[in-house]
Amino acid sequence: MKFGKLALASIACALALVSAGCKQASRADAPPAAAASPEWANFVDTFLEDYFKIDPAHAVYQGRHEFDGLLPDWSPAGIEKQASYLKLAMDKAAAFDSAKLSVEQQFERKYLIKVAEGEIFWLTEAEAPKRNVTWYFDEGLDPNVYIARPYADPAVRMKAFITYANNVPNAVAQMKANLITPMPLSHVDYAIPGAKGLADYYIQDAKQAFARVKDPALQAEFDKAAGAARTAMLDLAIWLEGQRKTANQQFQLGPDKFARMLSTTEGVDLPIAEIRKMGYTDLLRNQTALKEACTSFSPGDTMQACMAKMNASKPRGGPVAEARAQLPGLKKFLIDNDIVTIPGTEDALVEESPPYNRQNSAYIDIPGPYEKGLPSVYYISPPDPAWTQEEQLGFIPGRKDLMFTSIHEVWPGHFLNFLHTNRAKSVFSRVFYSYAFAEGWAHYTEEMMWEAGLNKGDAETRIGQISNALLRNCRLISAIDLHTGNMTQEQSKQLFMEECYQDEGNAKQQSARGTYDPAYLNYTMGKLLIRRLREDWTKGDRKKWKAFHDQFLSYGSPPIPLVRGAMLGSEGKAVF
Repeated sequence: MKFGKLALASIACALALVSAGCKQASRADAPPAAAASPEWANFVDTFLEDYFKIDPAHAVYQGRHEFDGLLPDWSPAGIEKQASYLKLAMDKAAAFDSAKLSVEQQFERKYLIKVAEGEIFWLTEAEAPKRNVTWYFDEGLDPNVYIARPYADPAVRMKAFITYANNVPNAVAQMKANLITPMPLSHVDYAIPGAKGLADYYIQDAKQAFARVKDPALQAEFDKAAGAARTAMLDLAIWLEGQRKTANQQFQLGPDKFARMLSTTEGVDLPIAEIRKMGYTDLLRNQTALKEACTSFSPGDTMQACMAKMNASKPRGGPVAEARAQLPGLKKFLIDNDIVTIPGTEDALVEESPPYNRQNSAYIDIPGPYEKGLPSVYYISPPDPAWTQEEQLGFIPGRKDLMFTSIHEVWPGHFLNFLHTNRAKSVFSRVFYSYAFAEGWAHYTEEMMWEAGLNKGDAETRIGQISNALLRNCRLISAIDLHTGNMTQEQSKQLFMEECYQDEGNAKQQSARGTYDPAYLNYTMGKLLIRRLREDWTKGDRKKWKAFHDQFLSYGSPPIPLVRGAMLGSEGKAVF
């Protein structure tokens, strides 16, 4: 949802300017760069270590397993402590004399300040711990790291899970004490299945994962801890169910906070109306391209019927099996067409997402920078069994639609991004990420792969690509209009169906997500920022695409305006 969670970013180019193909423009009047400051390096190291103590769940996902099982202090005092620490870190970073920092450290300072500023926004201005129950699910409640990542033998991970489970009841109590009621209905609808899913996960998937640990005492300890955590989560679900009768539609950030969100988290200071206009321009561009593709693929049909025809070709054996079959071909296409460097030999696994984490149709879990040799897992969600048969069938993507999800998540999207990031020299730069960079890059690659010749002009493939682009167009428009008070959730659903031609199940899910994830406009916004930077850097020369991609990825995932400034030797501002 925001800066700093789950993984990763880097400024590797800035930290390794001598590496092949990584050049940074500079202005003629720029003063000579200073040598690297050991004081700054020590400051960054201390910042990370202290941050991990305040947010141990984040540390665990980065691979710092001395923090295993610990959850953040979500009491009002704990949240205030985190915000105060970040404010102090910003002040200390700003106090460093730029003239005494190397070029790389100057960039890193800007990046660190932006990370802290974004975190503070969510904690204090947006008041996410009080107003958004989904924040907690993003900030540490997910125990998947102990189950799915084989970073240690099962007994060690089982003990870590037991510690986690023992901390869940207190975390749930803090959640209920913090959350302001009445709550938005969409938040209640999100959190109830999330809480129930976790409750089941504790005694089912987690229990099964550690079944081979032949230690009766440890198994008994597990059962006690998992049972208490399950009870706490079921109590949370009951409490949330009790909020339904008073639930409202007051989920909006408001225009001022929405603009602050863009500024503090992504460094985008343009007027909201201008960003909205660009979103509609891109929507029209994609609608026009869809009409052209449908003329040959489904002549005479409406856009909805054309999209339905593409989605009617369902994956044989299900989407998980289909995605597994797609990934080798996508990787080969990148290599054969020399589109981007693939560092290392790692590949991603594909699995069905766990029951408690199916709010998104697909996502990828990538090991943190402190871990080595562990698999990344691309998760695909099945449809909600509570939906109608028609909605469930519509939710399962067509084969070509799924292909672009696989591009987005793995080759050359998130997975490739993080292959580059995890090789950055700066540990700090691997630990945080910009939503717009990470999702903007992954979304950018979808159209880029089509432009590079994937499936050689096949109309059905093009429609699959545009289907994903339109979905993200409607996210941008919905995020802005929902949170500035110009759209209801039902109107958002209709927008997804009527203007972006999504099925009802997807439209229902996406309109709900917009109420609790106002930053999901970053997919299209990030893509547009990257496309403009590519054109400005390459001057329209497609032969320079690989060099552009390699240099762009060498920064990891900082705010795109910072990368623009570094790559063009200009002011780091948002340009579309």
